[in-house]
Amino acid sequence: MTPSGEVVPAREVQRLDWARGALGEPGATLERASVDAGFRSYWRSRGMGASRIVMDSPPGLEDVRPWLAMRDLLEGGGVRVPRVLARDVDNGFLLLEDLGGPTLAQVIDADNADAWFDAAIDQLLRLQAIAPPEGMGEFGEALLQRDAGLFEEWFLRRHLGIELDCGGVEELQLAQRRLMDNALGQARVLVHRDFMPRNLMPVQPGPAVLDFQDCVRGPVAYDAMSLFKDAFLSWPLPRVDGWLARYHARAAAAGLPVPALEVFLRDADWMGIQRHLKILGIFARLHYRDGKSKYLADVPRFIAYLDEVLPRHPQLDGLRRLLDARIRPALAAKAPA
Repeated sequence: MTPSGEVVPAREVQRLDWARGALGEPGATLERASVDAGFRSYWRSRGMGASRIVMDSPPGLEDVRPWLAMRDLLEGGGVRVPRVLARDVDNGFLLLEDLGGPTLAQVIDADNADAWFDAAIDQLLRLQAIAPPEGMGEFGEALLQRDAGLFEEWFLRRHLGIELDCGGVEELQLAQRRLMDNALGQARVLVHRDFMPRNLMPVQPGPAVLDFQDCVRGPVAYDAMSLFKDAFLSWPLPRVDGWLARYHARAAAAGLPVPALEVFLRDADWMGIQRHLKILGIFARLHYRDGKSKYLADVPRFIAYLDEVLPRHPQLDGLRRLLDARIRPALAAKAPA
C-alpha cells in the first residue's frame, strides 16, 4: 500500500524489490519501458546509476527459460542481442542492458532506410547461418494449419461475420493449401518469425535483435519478407522488391540455401500473403479475446499488402475473389460513418 492508501499489486512490489537488489540501489524506481502483446513486460530503472531494463515474465504465463536459451544461441552465432546482467529464473525476472527508447521502426525513414536495412540484413544472415538445435520447433504443417485457422476463425467469422458457402470454403482452402505447400517446399533455416523494425534496436554494433524466443526451423524467405513488409510500417513495392533482391544476393554470397532470384521473389510474396492472413487473425483475436484493440488500426495495411501482390499470382485468384467480393464490403460496412 502506498502512503496515499492505494493498494499495490503483489507482482509490482516483487518486481521493484528484486530490481533494487539486482541494481544495488535501494532507492531505484521503475517506469514502463514498452508494452508487449503477450504477458511479458519491460521496465526501465531510474536511480543513481546507468538505467537498466527489467524483464518481467510472470511464471505460469511467460516462461523466461526459452527466451534465455534462444538469446544464448543467437549470441553464440554473432547476433547482437541484449546482454543479461542479472537473473532470477524461478520468479521470471531478468536485468538487461538498456538499449535505449526508440526501436528501429521509430527512427527509420525514406532517407536512412537503405543503410539500416543493410545493417539488419547483416544480423539476419548471422541468424540464418546458425544451425537450428536438435528438438527446435518446426514451421511445419501443424503451425501453418494453426495460422490458417486464425484467419478464418477470428478475422473472417468473428470480426467480419463472414460465413463462406461451400464454394467459398473450397476456394479459400485451395489458396491456403498452395501457400502451405510453398512454405513447406522452401529450404529450412533458423527463422525468427517477427524479424521487423519494431523488434530491432538502432544501436551500434547492430541493430540489436529482440523478441526472438519463438524462433523455429522454417522457410528461408520468411524473415526477409517480414523485415520489408512490416506489421506497422509500409514501403513502396518497387523499393521492397529491390531490398529483397539485395538480401538474396548477400544470402547467396554467404552460402545460405536461397533459390534463384525469380523463385525467391515468388516465395517471398507467397510467404508474405500467408503471414498477412495470420496477422489479420491475430489482431482480431487480440481485440476480442484480450481487449487489446489498437492493433485493428493496422488492418488496412495488410489489405493493401494483399492488393499489391495477389495480382502477380493467378494461382491465388480464389483469395483475390474472396477479398473483393466479401472482405472488402464487410470492412466498409464496419467503418465509421
